[in-house]
Amino acid sequence: EYIIRVQRGVSAENSWQIVRRYSDFDLLNNSLQISTLSLPLPPKKLIGNMEREFIAERQKGLQAYLDVITTHHILSNCELVKKFLDPNSYSVNYTEIALQHVSMFFRSEPKWEVVEPLKDIGWRIRKKYFLMKIKNQPKERLMLSWADLGPDKYLSDKDLQYAVKLLSSCSHPYIYKITFATANESSVLVIRPFSEKGTLKDLIYKAKPKDPFLKKYCNPKKIQGLELQQIKTYGRQILEVLKFLHEKGFPYGHLHSANVMLDGDTCKLLDLENSLLGLPSFYRSYFSQFRKINTLEGIDVHCFGHLLYEMTYGRPPDTIPVDSFPPAPSVFVVSVLESILTCEAMKNGMPTVSRLLQMPLFSDVLLTNSEKPQFKIPTKLKEALKTSKECIEKRLMEEQKLIHQHRRLTRAQSHHGSEEEKKKRKILARKKSKRSAYESGEEHSAKYSNSNNSAGSGASSPLTSPSSPTPPSTAARSPMSVQAAPPPLPLPPAAPPLSTEVPTQPSPQPDVSASRGALLSSIQNFQKGALKKTQTCDYSAPRIS
Repeated sequence: EYIIRVQRGVSAENSWQIVRRYSDFDLLNNSLQISTLSLPLPPKKLIGNMEREFIAERQKGLQAYLDVITTHHILSNCELVKKFLDPNSYSVNYTEIALQHVSMFFRSEPKWEVVEPLKDIGWRIRKKYFLMKIKNQPKERLMLSWADLGPDKYLSDKDLQYAVKLLSSCSHPYIYKITFATANESSVLVIRPFSEKGTLKDLIYKAKPKDPFLKKYCNPKKIQGLELQQIKTYGRQILEVLKFLHEKGFPYGHLHSANVMLDGDTCKLLDLENSLLGLPSFYRSYFSQFRKINTLEGIDVHCFGHLLYEMTYGRPPDTIPVDSFPPAPSVFVVSVLESILTCEAMKNGMPTVSRLLQMPLFSDVLLTNSEKPQFKIPTKLKEALKTSKECIEKRLMEEQKLIHQHRRLTRAQSHHGSEEEKKKRKILARKKSKRSAYESGEEHSAKYSNSNNSAGSGASSPLTSPSSPTPPSTAARSPMSVQAAPPPLPLPPAAPPLSTEVPTQPSPQPDVSASRGALLSSIQNFQKGALKKTQTCDYSAPRIS
């Protein structure tokens, strides 16, 4: 048995432990074979599999295996992996829940009929798809999608239901038509025409639309980007519809190649309902790392960068930000990608959609579609959408802030624990120790001299008066204090060394007027220049070799 500690996000409090056997890993690996990826699961061993060295070696191998699947963007989001690492949160069968909701819907709408469930064609765990038909039109195929509410759902139930129903009235040449849409207090159900051609992602990866998501997109057999004219046309069409939605004040934030349907040579946007439901974006794990991407408009532009990279190179980028780009069909493609996906772009913020439309890659594209866009949103609903958009952006900024703080802390801890830094601290500690020992010796010498000079001076020196309180030394000596330090106070007298000149008892003194006069006379006639220079050796201080 192996104990796995799992943490969600940057907070160590949001963590738990699970116990898994090698057979559990093997079962998970067999289920993930549909992706056709070569995953580094340690091989089985029937003899000697209980030896200490073998178990330690296998533990390292299983850790490497988990590292691979949790850093793979598609695998880490699939239901199989999430159930393996967090069985308590993903114990619900969402297919059964979706079927219950769809069955209840058919009671009130008997003209629809389910042909078959489209199992795992999407990446979301809480979104299910069904192939549909109309009873009096048996040859026409439709696709029904059912989705649960997400963490960014800020519309009231009434506004949500109204906004979802409004989607079917939206008419735009680059938005995929919705046949029917309805919502209740816990989920949304949408029906659209089913396209045999599939999505833009299906075209890029040469995949069949009905196949499972892992099979279609994890490990494409042939990696090949689109032609330059396709990149220019599809890119321009997508930017035009994003500009339209931004001007209408309708939040989107869910652009990726699997959400773009192909209708001939025209791209049409899918899943406008996602932002109303508050579902997380496909690329959230990327843009949540960069604090400059903090608006839904900026998110759409960042996601467009991913999509453009995929259209150009036939695969997603390996890392974000991208340091260098492979050769592209045009330098204009690279200039657009550099304005979105480079480290400099992440620091400075995303360009606007209008700015992208003006760039040479898209500015000369002629759009032949003459359909007039129509999407009327009532003023009251616009205000509700604006408030919802602000809440979504606020939650994103809070998450980005936590990630930024965690990253800084981790970086500081890593720097502090480095070998070079440890050496520096040791050298500094030695120097500080030597300096403090030297200062301690000088201070003791000065105190000894002060005690001899001030003894017998009576009330003229408050430090030697027995009734004077000892001033606190910590305020003047604390160099690490965060508070403003007060003016330095005179140092308190140390215990005077044994001397015949200083009385050892502070109790009432006998009459010593004659000897006192002689002492005062001796002090007045004292000449400092007559003294020989000497060095005090204080053996009470610690010695540093």
